[in-house]
Amino acid sequence: MWSKPLPFPFFGGGNGGGRSRFWPRGGGAAAAQLACCCAAAAALLPGSLLVLQEDGRRASSKRCFLLAETNPDPKVFSPPPPSFSAANPASGRLGMDHGSMRIFTGNAHRELAHMVAEKIGITVSKSTVNRFGNGEVNVEIHESLRDCDVFVIQPTCNGRAGPQENLMELLVMLDTIRRSSAHRVTAVMPLFGYARQNAQDRSRSPITAKLVVDMLQVAGANRVVTVELHAPQVQGMASYPIDNLYAVPLLVRELETVFEQRSLDPEEVVVVSPDVGGAKRAATFGRKLKAPLAIFSRQRRRASEASEVDLVGEVDGKTCVIVDDIADSCQTLLVAAEKLKARGAKTVIATVIHGVLSGDACENVMRSQIDTLIVTDTIPMEDKLERCPKLRVVSIAPLIASAIKRLHVSQPLSTLWEQLPSETP
Repeated sequence: MWSKPLPFPFFGGGNGGGRSRFWPRGGGAAAAQLACCCAAAAALLPGSLLVLQEDGRRASSKRCFLLAETNPDPKVFSPPPPSFSAANPASGRLGMDHGSMRIFTGNAHRELAHMVAEKIGITVSKSTVNRFGNGEVNVEIHESLRDCDVFVIQPTCNGRAGPQENLMELLVMLDTIRRSSAHRVTAVMPLFGYARQNAQDRSRSPITAKLVVDMLQVAGANRVVTVELHAPQVQGMASYPIDNLYAVPLLVRELETVFEQRSLDPEEVVVVSPDVGGAKRAATFGRKLKAPLAIFSRQRRRASEASEVDLVGEVDGKTCVIVDDIADSCQTLLVAAEKLKARGAKTVIATVIHGVLSGDACENVMRSQIDTLIVTDTIPMEDKLERCPKLRVVSIAPLIASAIKRLHVSQPLSTLWEQLPSETP
């Protein structure tokens, strides 16, 4: 026999004062309390015989005791730790009971969404994201989402329909899923668009990062997962969690592969930040590669002169690894590579998280001093690999898949910041 006090005092029935041994006379609030307690106990100890007694005294002065005839082994009363079934992760409710997992995607990066779903062990849920005749976004969900844990993978990136269309698709999908009675909705944005304008740095300028944060919440997002925010302070603009994943371990592994293929000495590597603002990111790479750091600094010595680029650090005869978060026109990388080669650098490798590569960026990279450009696939590369043979693409599907699995079972994401996704449970 095992007994456990109820978490609240039992105050008897409305008419009889609660002297009944098994059920409060008169029903009312006491009966409702007791019914809730029985339901909770049955969930905790399925198959047990439940008995309620008042220990021979008035219920208003004593707590009721829950008695269960079951195995006295304490393991029976300990809930099992949350686990994740890779074989069928969408079949049941795990962890904090967020519901069965569902993954959706818009038209921005369907390839990435399918790779993520494949690594998790499920398929992308069925939906239709198209346009009405007047160009407005139309979303249809083709399965029930009641009480499900839903993840929508949609970067707000360039290419194809463009960032505005991709953002609008995401907002309409979030609203559709929220109105479908989903338990929780998470927007997975490998590239968080409009994050560059994160402060009012001049008069009459917008703060688009805050605007997007607010729109996501209004549309129905309970959480946002992104990769390498351009400005980490965007996390402070939201009243809901924004998980910022880091692709450093994946890029470091790719760099080590490049060093081995090209017979480059890891001891001769210098990590370079193209500006002062990226010094912290470059320092993280430096710690991983056990390499020193060099930083470019732009200074305007006189008001009438253009700003000059100064390099702090020794790069002569070294293999230089330039680290940046976004490469749009690639002008920053091109200038940095030219300066490094002029200072005697032997090899220049550029690593970028988000390879926007707009306009003639691919052609400019081919004509530049950059020997290899490594990017992730947060943005669909489309024909960029054919236009730029120097380009190497690292998939972030393992990183996002690991993050989704951990969120689904309420496990921390901190281990993903330092370890490769394949090395985490």
